[in-house]
Formats: sequence, structure tokens, C-alpha cells
Amino acid sequence: MSGKQVKLFLVDGTPGGMTTAEITNWTGHVLAGPRSDLAQVLAREETRRTGVYLLLGDGDALGEGQCYIGEADDVAARLRSHEKNKDFWDRVVVITSKDTNLTKAHVRYLEASLIQLATTAKRTTLENATAPPLPNLPEADASDMDYFIGQLQIVLPVLGINAFRTRKAAAAPQAPDPEESPTFHLRVPKHGIDARAAEIDGEFTLLAGSTVVAVWKRVGGTEKVQRIYSRHRDHFDKLVQEGAIVVGGTTATVARDVVFPSSSAAGAIVTGRSCNGRTEWRTEGGLTFGAWETRGVDDPSPGIDHIT
Repeated sequence: MSGKQVKLFLVDGTPGGMTTAEITNWTGHVLAGPRSDLAQVLAREETRRTGVYLLLGDGDALGEGQCYIGEADDVAARLRSHEKNKDFWDRVVVITSKDTNLTKAHVRYLEASLIQLATTAKRTTLENATAPPLPNLPEADASDMDYFIGQLQIVLPVLGINAFRTRKAAAAPQAPDPEESPTFHLRVPKHGIDARAAEIDGEFTLLAGSTVVAVWKRVGGTEKVQRIYSRHRDHFDKLVQEGAIVVGGTTATVARDVVFPSSSAAGAIVTGRSCNGRTEWRTEGGLTFGAWETRGVDDPSPGIDHIT
């Protein structure tokens, strides 16, 4: 697996302030900052270029937040207008090019592509009223912009922005990669539960086609237990409302891949109860997710000196 060097610079020396991000040998430049630093963001030279910008908000407790995607010849001027007419956002991201070669046609292509990616990923509530079609670009320019977007999909998650993370298309059949996640199963036959999941790009992902619990029973226990149960139940209801889970009779079907913060959170949605995902998710051969996570930890590679 080839590595990538992402360069982050904390402009004011604090993790919550303005940050710039770049990849070696990539012409793109990303500037992110909180709304409270908007004046400093607007004062920077790169915001006066042609570019794309993201306005990000936290959303509700269960969602992946809110996002507005826009483009402008002068990003700073457009952001000044949004300061007055959009209230939901608390973070801004400005995407430009270090070589200033992005044209109006380029950024319209980027804007339309990012809206399509966010719609596909379903990780955020898009605040855009419309989804513009991809504009026509010369073949070489379209190829350059697709590469540009590919690099953005690496840089933005490093900044904590996951709105555009989508599952990679399946590659041609090849020898298994020991670092690649196998498929894990969680089955409860008497309740019709048969779920599949895998760790994809570092995230625990419940796979489309899984069957999960449809009827959640009340639980007793401590106030903490009931609070955790209620949070999982609310998450389940939200997934049903979004169409990610389709309820039919005594079971429900997962309609699309759904990302979870942990294997246990995914297991709770699958079973309708507390779940230790590290032990309950297993491969067909019986390997637990926890054992797969810690593979190689107790079997150090030869040639490495160890402190005793």
C-alpha cells in the first residue's frame, strides 16, 4: 500500500483554529477554519481566488451534520454574503489551487462532482437547493479535475470532513490482501437476523442486504443502560426514516452500506440490544473482529528489536 504525505499547518498554532492542508506534488490547497475566525479567513490571499467552498454545521446529535457546497470567482465575496443569509454553519472550508489555474468551468465541475459524491455517500444533510449537472469540459481537463477530487477525498477526512467518503468500487479479482478486512457476520437465527459487515477505509461498515431486528423491546436496568438503549433506538429510527433500513414484518433489511463509529454500535443496531462487537462479529471461519483487529500484535515481525 503506497503512502501519502499530507501537510497540515496550524495557522495560529491551535488545533481549533485555521488550518491549511496540502499533498506533496498536488496543486490543490485547502483552508479550513471556524466561523469565529471568518474575518481572518477572508483576509487571506487564497480566498480571493476562484474556488469551491464548504459551509459545515453540526446538525443533530445523531446525524452527520449539514453541508452547503458552492463555487465562486472570488470566494471571499461569496462568503461575506453567506455570513448574512445562512445561519446553520459553524465551519468553513475553502478549496483552491496553488498555481491559480482553476477556471470558472473547473470549479463548476468540482462543485457538481462534490454534490454528487455527498449525495451518494449520504453522510451529511445537503443544504443545496439544486444539484447542477456536470458541465462539459475538454477530456484532459475533466481527467485533471477527477484527479483533483481524488486528492480531496484524501485530504478532507484528515481534517475531520467525511461528507464525501464513499466505498471504493470493487477491484478485479486478485490474491487476498492480509491487511484488507474480511467479511464479518452477526447472526441470530431465531429473530431472522443475518448481518454482514467489514472495515472499509478504516470505518466499520454494515453492508447492504443485511437483515436486522425490526422490533425493539423495552429494557430495564440502570438509568445509564436505558439512556444508551434510547440513543441506539433513536439512531435506528433515523436510519429507517432515511431509507437506509427498510422494515418489513419481523425483520428489516439494510438498503445501503451504513458506517458506524464502532463494531459495537453497529451490533446494537443489528440486534436491538447492547453488543460487544469485538466478540460478536465473526468471520465464517470463526475469527472475531477483535482478534482480526489485533492480528500480529502477539507475533512481532522478525528482525525488530524489542525492549525487555
